[in-house]
Amino acid sequence: MTAVEETTTADPAAVADRFRALPLRDLEPARGVRYPEPGGAADEGVVPVLAAAGGAPDRGDPAALGLQEAAALVASGELSSTALVAAVLARIDRSDGVLQSYAHVYADEALALAAEADTAVRDGRPLGPLHGLPVALKDLYDVAGRPTLAGSDVRAGHVADADSEVTRRLRAAGAIVVGKTVTHEFAFGVVSAPTHNPWDVGTIPGGSSGGSGAAVAADLCLMAMGSDTGGSIRIPAGLTGVVGLKATYGRISKRGVAALSWSLDHAGPLTKTVGDAALCLQVLAGHDPADPSSVDAPVGDYLSGLTAGVVGLRIGVPVNWFFDWSDDDVDAAVRTAIGVLAEAGATLVPVEVPDVELTEDVLSTLAGVEASAIHQDEIRRMPAAYTEEVRLRLLAGELISGTAYVNAQRARGLVQAGFAAALRDVDVLVSPTLAIPAPAYGSTTAALRGQEHPILFALNCLTAPANAAGIPALTVPCGFSDGGLPVGLQVMGRPFDEATVLRVGAAYEAATTWHLQSPPLPG
Repeated sequence: MTAVEETTTADPAAVADRFRALPLRDLEPARGVRYPEPGGAADEGVVPVLAAAGGAPDRGDPAALGLQEAAALVASGELSSTALVAAVLARIDRSDGVLQSYAHVYADEALALAAEADTAVRDGRPLGPLHGLPVALKDLYDVAGRPTLAGSDVRAGHVADADSEVTRRLRAAGAIVVGKTVTHEFAFGVVSAPTHNPWDVGTIPGGSSGGSGAAVAADLCLMAMGSDTGGSIRIPAGLTGVVGLKATYGRISKRGVAALSWSLDHAGPLTKTVGDAALCLQVLAGHDPADPSSVDAPVGDYLSGLTAGVVGLRIGVPVNWFFDWSDDDVDAAVRTAIGVLAEAGATLVPVEVPDVELTEDVLSTLAGVEASAIHQDEIRRMPAAYTEEVRLRLLAGELISGTAYVNAQRARGLVQAGFAAALRDVDVLVSPTLAIPAPAYGSTTAALRGQEHPILFALNCLTAPANAAGIPALTVPCGFSDGGLPVGLQVMGRPFDEATVLRVGAAYEAATTWHLQSPPLPG
């Protein structure tokens, strides 16, 4: 297998031929995501009840708390923000020399902001929902006065002149940014070197938000932001045993986030519980007129429906694609998890997802062309500054024709229509998040059902369809492989119906204890 074959999932000429064989003649290119009208199906079925609580916190180490638990303790004065931030920084000092999840740590600034947060509590000032809580940002998100290197030497010397919209919203809610987490170079891969998986440092954390996944799993922050172009939130969340949420395309602003692929990129959180993910979405969701991809759609109440349960919900179980690739450990864990949802009162419905198999060609074409366009100047001016893997993938993108790019957008419309059909008579779809547990460090291929595939396809074959469709998708921990590595359950829903996706995830979490498991920490 050549270097190009290891780092991309499809040959451009072969992809172009496959597009020409599709019935695309009467289809226009998909323009983003096909959304329901505001106030339509996406806004139905939200039941106002109290949010689900997470597992019992480890009172001996505040860093082990989730966002909701910590927020209540800080707001009440029972726990100081200073003690909480100091506990997280102590964990970073103790464990991150091995895990290497952080690219930058802002210890002094974080402690100073924590002291200010404690003063606000003592003075009785109004507090935001994340007041005094330590969070991390993937090193794609701008923080004013700080570098955004995107995991690459190409951006050496860069300093952001303003906060990203996500950074602004988190800070407005009271969060304290303790640092930037490692990303695969320009988010264009699934390894995230040099970060290691806390569950087994001989395995990868996934990517491209691998630093965020490792940091959340190891309690080196209470939440970390990621980005998701073909699964880059859900892949590391699944491999490290945490919760990861990719909301509907356009739901969360991407302004001030280094782009990989304009039409596929999503911003989103990696958290310790589903409730924490809902809290983050409540803070982050909303229209940003300065982001061309941001959609002006109603923002729901994502917390109020979390304890509604799944009685009366119809849960679709795909009969094609999503269970065709997973190994026996993953298949067993996920089918057991689906059984838990049935026992909780959901109705399971076998469904077909038409044209989902087109996803690989669609994403490799769209991401390849768009990424190569973004980097067209730097790849010629400083090619040696890129890693060989990413340089080859960017150059391969330049080989894709304009015709193939337009046909990929047209084929994307088929994938979107396929998901719309699959979700017509069910509330959500459930599947494995990933086909395999975390691969060994240094792997360039992985076996799926006995056949070797490039590591990229092996890890994003089940996550990428939700990017092509632009629909919300959540991963929650649902067990472990025989080797002790986490397995994730993926929940996918209709555009802008994050509330139901979170409701299903919370119901599963409430019935199980997988989210309470912690990896052995190095150091």
